[in-house]
Amino acid sequence: MAKRLKKKDMDQELLNALYQVEGEWRQLQDFVRKSIDPSRNGMQEKLLAKSKYLMLLREARIRNVKANRF
Repeated sequence: MAKRLKKKDMDQELLNALYQVEGEWRQLQDFVRKSIDPSRNGMQEKLLAKSKYLMLLREARIRNVKANRF
């Protein structure tokens, strides 16, 4: 019998993914900002990470997920 997915578990997975992608985006953003001549590939990776972050953020808003991060 398949395990039913609970909203609480899915919300937690969404938050974990959101935090992970946010970290990757900020790291790439910092790397590109500090580069003297950022490569086109680096800029594309930064934009892709930002897009992923914004998509996850929208999903969290739609699902009405709240997180207290200390």
